[in-house]
Amino acid sequence: MASELKTMNLVIVNTGCANIYSVQCAFERLNVAVTVSDDPVVIKAADKVLLPGVGSAFAAMKSIEQKQLIEVIQGLTQPVLGICLGMQLMAQTSNEKPGSHLVASKTDTVKCLGLIPTTIERMEVGELVLPHMGWNQVTLDKPHPLFNNIDQGAFFYFVHSFCAPLSANTLAKCEYGNPFSAAIFHNNFFGVQFHPERSGKAGEQLLKNFIEL
Repeated sequence: MASELKTMNLVIVNTGCANIYSVQCAFERLNVAVTVSDDPVVIKAADKVLLPGVGSAFAAMKSIEQKQLIEVIQGLTQPVLGICLGMQLMAQTSNEKPGSHLVASKTDTVKCLGLIPTTIERMEVGELVLPHMGWNQVTLDKPHPLFNNIDQGAFFYFVHSFCAPLSANTLAKCEYGNPFSAAIFHNNFFGVQFHPERSGKAGEQLLKNFIEL
């Protein structure tokens, strides 16, 4: 398998608003060469595609639109993994707009990529502090290849204030004040709310699993 991993054509989409370097380094530690690109031809030719993201959905979607990548990403048929904000961009809409970390509005939304039929909402955590930052446990209702060889209840590293609610497209869940989707999926699109590149052995295994899908 090691030789296959080294020849994998893995492309990280350069959205213009992502911490790409840490994700790139995580794959290079697995001996997987990574190309970072916003060229539609390069992205379409990839065996696997990564959609990372940091910051706000509003800024990220504006950048993706300016790079003319919306239809490119929507048309991908190979496995695609969104990480953190990248996962949230896969949803239909997000409530995260400038200032929304202070005031939540479920009617004032950002149109996202529409790859997975869910929405992104500000987390309801009661007296707990936002953002949800640090290690938390992730559980699955049933096995899935993306989580092969990862213990039920494994800890992953989170940094976020918005989330996808539990739905038919929930792959794995977590709880912080209330339960939410730690991972979502639809067809060839997968998203994880946590940062696998910062999640030790469990995160490393998840990235291995993705490139083996």
